[in-house]
Amino acid sequence: MAEEIRSEIKERDIGSEMKESFMDYAMSIIVSRALPDVRDGLKPVHRRILYAMSELGMSPDKPHKKSARIVGEVIGKYHPHGDSAVYETMVRMAQDFSMRYMLVDGHGNFGSIDGDAAAAMRYTEARLSKIAMELLRDLNKETIDFQPNYDGEEHEPVVLPSRFPNLLVNGVSGIAVGMATNIPPHNLGEVIDGLQHLIEFPDATSMDLMTFIKGPDFPTGGYIIGREGIRSAYNTGRGSVTMRAKVNIEDHNGKARIIVYELPYQVNKARLVQNIAELVREKRIDGITDLRDESDRNGMRMVIELRRDVNPNVVLNNLYKHTAMQSNFGINMLALVNNQPQILSLKETLYHYLEHQKLVIRRRTEYELRKAEARAHILEGLRIALDHLDRVIALIRGSRTTEEARSGLMEQFGLSVEQAQAILDMRLQRLTGLEREKIEEEYQELMKKIAEYKAILADEQLILAIISEELKEIRDKYADERRSEITIGEESILDEDLIPQEDVIITISHTGYIKRLPVHTYKAQKRGGKGVIGMDTKESDFVEHLFVSNTHHYLMFFTDKGKAYRLKAYEIPDLSRTARGTPIINLIQIEQGEKISAVIPVEDFNAAQNLFFATELGIVKKTPLEDYSNIRKVGLIAIGLREDDKLIGVRLTDGNKEIVMGTKDGMSIRFPEGDVRPMGRSATGVKGIQLSEGDVVIDMDIIDPSSSVLIVTSKGYGKRTPVEDYRIQTRGGKGIKTLNITAKNGPVVGLKVVEADEDLMIITSQGTIIRMSIDGISEMGRNTQGVRLINIKDDDEVSTVTRVQKNENDPDSDAESDMEADEQEEAGE
Repeated sequence: MAEEIRSEIKERDIGSEMKESFMDYAMSIIVSRALPDVRDGLKPVHRRILYAMSELGMSPDKPHKKSARIVGEVIGKYHPHGDSAVYETMVRMAQDFSMRYMLVDGHGNFGSIDGDAAAAMRYTEARLSKIAMELLRDLNKETIDFQPNYDGEEHEPVVLPSRFPNLLVNGVSGIAVGMATNIPPHNLGEVIDGLQHLIEFPDATSMDLMTFIKGPDFPTGGYIIGREGIRSAYNTGRGSVTMRAKVNIEDHNGKARIIVYELPYQVNKARLVQNIAELVREKRIDGITDLRDESDRNGMRMVIELRRDVNPNVVLNNLYKHTAMQSNFGINMLALVNNQPQILSLKETLYHYLEHQKLVIRRRTEYELRKAEARAHILEGLRIALDHLDRVIALIRGSRTTEEARSGLMEQFGLSVEQAQAILDMRLQRLTGLEREKIEEEYQELMKKIAEYKAILADEQLILAIISEELKEIRDKYADERRSEITIGEESILDEDLIPQEDVIITISHTGYIKRLPVHTYKAQKRGGKGVIGMDTKESDFVEHLFVSNTHHYLMFFTDKGKAYRLKAYEIPDLSRTARGTPIINLIQIEQGEKISAVIPVEDFNAAQNLFFATELGIVKKTPLEDYSNIRKVGLIAIGLREDDKLIGVRLTDGNKEIVMGTKDGMSIRFPEGDVRPMGRSATGVKGIQLSEGDVVIDMDIIDPSSSVLIVTSKGYGKRTPVEDYRIQTRGGKGIKTLNITAKNGPVVGLKVVEADEDLMIITSQGTIIRMSIDGISEMGRNTQGVRLINIKDDDEVSTVTRVQKNENDPDSDAESDMEADEQEEAGE
């Protein structure tokens, strides 16, 4: 016995066995479970569910039946897998947020967009939907092949007739072994219009078909941003489309709120609400005060309440960025073509569907031709019998058995077995004159149909015409309006012509809050005033940058880490004077711990202009502006920095300027820009000033011969000094003194080259801002310690200074009295 067993054992290389076994398994998964057929767009489990329901008589005009009965029928006869898998598949076909055109009409709890599971199959009921009947239509007319089921006791369809292109209309997703498919749903009317165009113009390209098939049409609606991903998917079979939620921004009791009423496809609403709440709790999204889900049976409604001081568009952009309110759908148009997986373009998908329909119509016509010819054959026998009625009756009466009568009819009148049997089965009422006329009319009608069927089978154009006509009937019956709105690309959404061009003030706080204000927000005050609150900052925060720009200019943000980012000025929220602002990380993708060190307004990226950089350790660099014309959202390296260095200033130059740099300890240097040769973006630069130990560069500006150099200290003192007092030196020297540093005035915090017709804005660390006329500040020598510009508290200090254009609506400041005060203060010192 042992020897017999050993003789049946065959030695085999385990590598070859594993390879072949895995390939068999993989092909089984690919063909029999995970991928749809290009002809009907169904996986085997979907096809078996629909066929089982059809066999159970669960048509739309019949009552619903228990889901458990359907699942039992499917797994008992056709699909030898788990009942939960079959039920979950059926549930999805009954969900209006999963299927663009539902194939199952469910009765009971079939789940929700919040991710709620359907009730158990013993509680729910179902039947076929009306449009599902179009997939099964003509199934009993030998239009498709059948195959044995898993145990050989039943037969199931290899594919359904599918009288509409279900693969595109409802889409499908599936993961096989080493491959996956993800085809989005489309609008039925558009797909049928595209098919009819392809029937009329077989040489049409996928791009031609896009005239009719605009793009995916998701059951949950929403926006599709741009067409590039759609074009790629339709041309190559692979692409990605960006989906966005549809929202309205409403004003409610003086505050804005965002109403979400459509979500991207396959987004779980409950999980989205939870995600937004977590982002607000973690302060990654600022400005949301309340979040409610007010959805009901009439539709979706998610309410996001906002603070009064926030720009709702900025909050919305952050929601799009950080949550599933903006999602991507990766299109992979993979389907089985002759049981082989293929990546298909739009045209190829429709072509294979049309080839299937040609075969369906041809086989249906052949079936109907056979039926018509068989019936005509019977009617021909009846006509013969009616023409020889007396002889036929006599023969039948004279026969002892049915077999004898049948044989006699066949011999005497040349009839076939079927004709003879039909005569024997004919009822006496068919012998009346009226019935005889009906038989003749039916025969003549059948002969016309037979001729028509033969003509159809002989001419493919007639088959295509039938397909087109039947598709039109389905479109007229089931097509609806597009739900997903396709918009132009994100970069073109905003029409700049609708935004007025005006000067604005941009402020950025130390902890990274940014806002935009009209220039006239701050009225000029006399020197020595107390100022006004310019920003409602946190206790540990203060305004660090303040500058003037135009709404249509680019703002180039440079960080202390040496990276550059870019925004349009109008993209910054326009807020009230006391508003805290919006976190800048919500507008540009700066990294953790990265701080804005300079902002440059740029009208365009002129090749003749340069960016001049200065660092805290006195390093300078010059790079052509055009090198920064293509700044990505994630930023761009602007300057190579040493590990212990920081970028402190950037200026726009024309290559012929003079640079002045000032340090914390009151030193300064003036040198020609030409001393620094142009370098690439990633270059580190060269030495601009030699620093004493512990000293750092605090500011850098461009010299104007008609201007003066303004110095401001941390304790609110400042002065103006003529530029000619700063002699030109060689780059890299120690420089000259620009201010006497004392305990009274404190270290230097700002150096600006100013004009007398400008205004000066001073910001303290506690958020106080004062605006004064620069011509109200007396000019003094380099070795003076300055005069008081702003009264500040002992625990406060100046953090930022900037110059702005004079507001023509403000009354002129009393320059003479200011100068007298300067002289008295300087004399007293």
